[in-house]
Amino acid sequence: MTTLYLQMTDKLIAHWKGNGNAYPKKFVLSPALRDEYVRCLNLMTIPGDRDMSATKHMGVPIEIDEASPGVMVAADGAEVALQ
Repeated sequence: MTTLYLQMTDKLIAHWKGNGNAYPKKFVLSPALRDEYVRCLNLMTIPGDRDMSATKHMGVPIEIDEASPGVMVAADGAEVALQ
């Protein structure tokens, strides 16, 4: 089973490869997906070792939207589903 963290990382890497290393605009997560993202961070880090505010993933802003199914907004504005 792939974690949300790894899904986001895979989409980001694919975006870099397809867009000359350009960063996407943002990730948009529902509150439940944000909680899952933070849970994944907690599994991978030593307590107190990482900023758990989860406002960015590898430098890409994370926005919270109640209605979002979980997407990455590419540099060109296209939405790419995370799951």
